[in-house]
Amino acid sequence: MTEQGLNQVKLAAKIGVKQNTVSAWVLGKKEPCIASLWALADYFNTTIDYLVGRQEY
Repeated sequence: MTEQGLNQVKLAAKIGVKQNTVSAWVLGKKEPCIASLWALADYFNTTIDYLVGRQEY
């Protein structure tokens, strides 16, 4: 998010979730569902494996 100049509100709007959902992810209180992982991977042009720490980019 930092590299792209995004805050939680902007990221949430871009991937179609609520800001409090992004906040819960950032704080480690909740993990994204598969649909959110797909949206995040598409937005950041990466893989789900990278997002969940299974692959180096």
